[in-house]
Amino acid sequence: MVKHDKDKPWDEDGTDRWSIEPFTKDLNPGGLLEESSFATLFPKYREKYLREVWPAVTKALKDHGLACELNLVEGSMTVRTTRKTWDPYIVVKARDLLKLLARSVPAPQALKVLQDDVQCDIIKIGGLIRNKERFVKRRQRLLGPNGATLKALELLTNCYILVQGNTVAAMGPFAGLKQVRRVVEDCIKNIHPIYHIKTLMIKRELAKDPALANESWDRFLPKFKKKNVKRKAPKDVTKKAYTPFPPPQQPRKLDLQLESGEYFLKPSQREARVQEAQRTRQEARLNQRQQQRQEVFVPPQEDRPAKPSGKPAADPAYLQALTKSLQKKDRAGRKRPAGDAGVERFLVPEHPAKSQRRQRVADK
Repeated sequence: MVKHDKDKPWDEDGTDRWSIEPFTKDLNPGGLLEESSFATLFPKYREKYLREVWPAVTKALKDHGLACELNLVEGSMTVRTTRKTWDPYIVVKARDLLKLLARSVPAPQALKVLQDDVQCDIIKIGGLIRNKERFVKRRQRLLGPNGATLKALELLTNCYILVQGNTVAAMGPFAGLKQVRRVVEDCIKNIHPIYHIKTLMIKRELAKDPALANESWDRFLPKFKKKNVKRKAPKDVTKKAYTPFPPPQQPRKLDLQLESGEYFLKPSQREARVQEAQRTRQEARLNQRQQQRQEVFVPPQEDRPAKPSGKPAADPAYLQALTKSLQKKDRAGRKRPAGDAGVERFLVPEHPAKSQRRQRVADK
């Protein structure tokens, strides 16, 4: 046991050490020795509302022995202690009251901060993100459709939450304010409030079971992981040779124009050249599209077997005899005169198959 962790003589069983007892006038009858004051500025659009509710605010502060002032010229609200003030911390509560009134919190709700068991927290969310559109989108995500998300947070944390401009005003117990601040900051950092709402709902149900009071709840809570995990790029196997020299400088657009001669052309000539190049590209694309359309109408090539010819194949012996006869008659025709050539030059020997057929007919 630690040295200071000992039972005190005033400790009794059943004592709630976390309870906040109200501070009454009997505890400090002498009052305060020094005067303290706080001032807060408010925007122009809150002036009309503050003038209407200021009598109620003055009466509530007077019951605690405080004096207040509304300065419409400077746009400020001031609260200070008096000789009748007996609570030394009530002036800090009154300062929080003025901050809540300046942040558009209704006066009946803001006056509850003067109670001992109610605290407030002003969460600044304007500087957490630079992109204005993204900030508005995530702030709307905190509200939810028809304020459903904000209402669920209020029920789970027992806090009053108001989203106004670049701040979020929350009122409630210390434990609830801690949860609200975490949910609000994570929402602006792109973590959806529904994850925290699910966790808070599970914790509320687990708190009802006394058997789990001294156990860890980690195994019951959901674990949300990011789906868009950055993966390492595959390493390039082919490594380039290291060279200490920088890469060569790429030519500028002006250098390319000087090299091609375009720099010395007139504006009208440049425009004509650009139009000509564009026309050439259009014609090329048009021809390509026409070819693609014509490919549909081209019939495919089919492998068909060769048609058998009706004529019988020639006999090699007959072709050889025909060749010798023609050569012999050609030599004889060259020796004779032109008039004696006659028709014999053009006679062709009969086919052996025909002569054999004629001989069989004659024998019968």
